[in-house]
Amino acid sequence: MSSMGEFFRELGEQRRDDHRYYHQSRINQALHLLSAVSFLAAYVLVFQNPMAAVLLAWLVGMTSRQIGHFVFEPMGYDAVNGATQEYKEAVKVGYNLRRKVVLMAIWAASPVMLYADPTLFGLLRPHTELAGFLNNLALVWLAVGLGGLLFRAVQLFFVRDVRTGLVWLTKIVTDPFHNVRIYYKSPYYLLRGQLMDPMDHAAPGN
Repeated sequence: MSSMGEFFRELGEQRRDDHRYYHQSRINQALHLLSAVSFLAAYVLVFQNPMAAVLLAWLVGMTSRQIGHFVFEPMGYDAVNGATQEYKEAVKVGYNLRRKVVLMAIWAASPVMLYADPTLFGLLRPHTELAGFLNNLALVWLAVGLGGLLFRAVQLFFVRDVRTGLVWLTKIVTDPFHNVRIYYKSPYYLLRGQLMDPMDHAAPGN
């Protein structure tokens, strides 16, 4: 198989594992749909209003996504995949729940740090009004987001291999498009009272 063929095969595998291990709750899927739409809007908005795009991506896109994982996704034994939560956390390619806690803690602390030191250790021009504070906050959150992506990708270069890191980075950037495609029916299933995806299509061996 060609190198590009291997790349896309691994991309599909990472997406499949992410879906079957971490997106069994229909509420989580619906929140990922909201998150995906928010990120796609941010992708468009970034060319017109970068500050608004970053704030939308973090305040709506990222928070709704992580609420889905931490609040609604089951964390006990996974009978669908025959895996414990500890196993799933250990084999997670990207940000498992423990790593997400660290990332989200840095994100949540950023406004407090910026308020306490408007220059953020001399890196920013101090704000004099709310608009300036929000603009600087958007810059900080952009740095946190990009830094988180690059840090984990480079880390994967060493703990796995370069291709795995590049595949994961591609997956994250394109996840909003993929999430819309696979979760657009989640609100419909919720209205029918189905709280959990039976995962017949994603079970091992399918």
